[in-house]
This record gives sequence, structure tokens and C-alpha cells, in this order.
Amino acid sequence: MLALIAGQGALPAELAARLSDRPLICAMRGSEPDHIEPELTFRLEQLGSFIARLTASGVTEICLAGAVRRPAIEPGEIDAETLPLVPVLQGALAAGDDGALRAIIGIFEQAGMTVRAAHEVAPDLLMAEGIPTEIKPGELDKPDAERGAEVVDAMSRADVGQSCAVRRGQAIAVENLFGTDWMLSALQKRPDGTGGLLFKAPKPGQDRRADLPTIGVQTVELAAKAGLSGIVLEAAGVIVLNQDDVVATCNRLGLFLWLRSA
Repeated sequence: MLALIAGQGALPAELAARLSDRPLICAMRGSEPDHIEPELTFRLEQLGSFIARLTASGVTEICLAGAVRRPAIEPGEIDAETLPLVPVLQGALAAGDDGALRAIIGIFEQAGMTVRAAHEVAPDLLMAEGIPTEIKPGELDKPDAERGAEVVDAMSRADVGQSCAVRRGQAIAVENLFGTDWMLSALQKRPDGTGGLLFKAPKPGQDRRADLPTIGVQTVELAAKAGLSGIVLEAAGVIVLNQDDVVATCNRLGLFLWLRSA
């Protein structure tokens, strides 16, 4: 049996809808999903007892999907089953995003569960290499894509983001803690021209069972409002929600979508 630990954003609901067998929907308090109702909620301070409950329910596989906020730990709420996990949890909360996710994945694995990636459970969440839009990248977009890959690689090694905007070889915006949509919204306020592209890719060496970058229709709309000409994603490395709608929105707004090999 699969348990989907759902965070915020559109991914958990779309993932659950794609599965023939409905998973057990779970959520950590403070990071409940936006578009799907969890059947079980838990506090991080009771993670141990939550895992015991999953085991008793016959859960053998876990899928982590959606954004999760780092909670403030209340020591008085830690239960006996979670007490042995406290050193690992403390280390996870002090680590970067990738390190924290690796620690949480390790806890589930030590409990005998298999952690599966969202795109492993539903492979069609990823798009193959190619350009599915009517608009195609121009000659200036190719070096901008190369530059975007270099910038995201450097950012990701510092665990600070998975996307950037590049125009004529210059990084004009980089993703931070607030995410891609916030970056694109902030870029709208800069009166310094149009053109360029959004580049998005996974972190080098990241555990792809969680926190794989994701885009949807809203990302396309914000990129257009920011004056960008297109979106470049690492092929088979970025989840694309509502793919037909994403391509249609790109066509309507005059943007290209390029799934580029790493």
C-alpha cells in the first residue's frame, strides 16, 4: 500500500488523480495540501508514532510530493516513539533542503518502507526532450540556456534554488527561498527590457525522490508577464503539471517550451 505524504501546491492532487489505486493521503500539520483532503495528519514531534500507524495500516511505500514548511519543534510535544529520532530530526532541520529530505527519507527507509519518487509512481509527470510549442527557441536562446544551466548548477551546489532567468547571457533573476513564482513576480517590476528565458533544472546529485522542480500553467503566465520569451527545462528532470494546458498557454502567450537534455 502506498501512502502519499502531500505538501502544498498542485502536485499532490494531480499525482493522486493519476493513480489507479488511491493512496493513503497524509500531511504534516502546517503544510497541508491545497487541493486534496488528507486522511491522516501528523506533527513532526510525533513522526515515530505516525510511522507506526502507517505500518499498522499496511503501508509499505511512501511518496513525498509538494512543498513542506519547516516547522518549529515544540519539545514538550515529542512522544516516546519519536524520541529516538530526535538527533536525526535536529540534523535535518539544521541542514539545507536536500540534506533535510535525505534525512527524512532515511527515517522511512529504516522503518522498512520504500520511498518512491512522484515521477516513478506516475512517469507521465515528466516530459521527454523536445520543443512541443509552436514558437521555437531562437539563436540567442541557445547560449542563454547554456548560461542558465551554469547559473542553476552553481546555485544548486549552494542549495539556494533550481531556477533562474537569463537575458542576453546575463542572469537577471535567481530563485531563492520564496520560489520560482515569486522570482518571476519580482522580475515584472524591473523595467529593463524583454526577452530571455526561464531555466529550471534539478540540483546536481540531488535525491530525486523528493523536491523535483515543478512548473504549471501559472509559471507560464508569470514568465510571460515578466517579459520572457520562453521556458527551458531539463528534459525528464522537471515535473510539468497539466501538460496540455501548459503547452496551450505557451502557444497562446507566444512563449516557447524547450525540454533540453542535460
